[in-house]
Amino acid sequence: MVRSGEGPRAAAARLTGRAATRERSLSGTLSEVGLDGGPVVVVKRADAPGAVAAEVAGLRWLAAADTVRLPAVRGHDARWLVLDHVPTGPPDPGAAVRFGRALAGLHTAGAPAFGSPPPGGPERAYIGLAPMRNVPGADWPTWYAEHRMLPYLRRAADAGTLGRDEAGVLDRVCERLPLLAGPAEPPARLHGDLWHGNVLWGGDGHVRLIDPAAHGGHRETDLAMLRLFGCPHLERVLDGYRETTPLASGWRERVGLHQLFPLLVHAVLFGRGYAEQALAIARRLLAA
Repeated sequence: MVRSGEGPRAAAARLTGRAATRERSLSGTLSEVGLDGGPVVVVKRADAPGAVAAEVAGLRWLAAADTVRLPAVRGHDARWLVLDHVPTGPPDPGAAVRFGRALAGLHTAGAPAFGSPPPGGPERAYIGLAPMRNVPGADWPTWYAEHRMLPYLRRAADAGTLGRDEAGVLDRVCERLPLLAGPAEPPARLHGDLWHGNVLWGGDGHVRLIDPAAHGGHRETDLAMLRLFGCPHLERVLDGYRETTPLASGWRERVGLHQLFPLLVHAVLFGRGYAEQALAIARRLLAA
């Protein structure tokens, strides 16, 4: 039951059944809470309908692959999520290789279809603060255009962030997706929002992943997002990945194609600069 006016400390106590001894705010929606007996948890508030349910389903689905590490869910309701705190350390090359191997294993664990939600997860989910629908599709190019590019392209155009001619450039990329997509691959189990802020370098030498937008997708999308916003020791991550599961020929040339989705999401949320990045990539793809 959601309780009006309840704060992170009270929510942590209620959802874990342990007294909360201290609280430290990390952001407007995130707090660190100490529980009686010593454990520290992170308490996250999500006001968007279904956001907690989507995140919990994603965390559990990723954890079920038994490859990547994630903080354990200590408790949740419709508004609050309580997770184990992850003590962090500096990014480490050895941890990067181990993370790459684990990420390859996660992707190989698979999904029922492109766009499939995690078991028990809602169709209407989120990527960051943006709504994201998890609707299954038969093939990746059609699904990526219809459910990952076009919804955000239309919103950006409606808001005036993209001009009509600029939106047409991205529309043409959608039309050419079957030619641009590379070899067909089975649906992968994706984290779905794999920018470096969701990669925690644990002090124990192991990476943990947080804040998933999990769904069935193309594995190159997760890798492209790691590159888009910069990930420490990325080449070591890729070394570990390819040791476990080779990437398809031409994958480096497709990085930009997979970055169009997060860039369009960011254009909707944060404005023109990200739209210009998406346009530059789209024009390169069409000129190739």
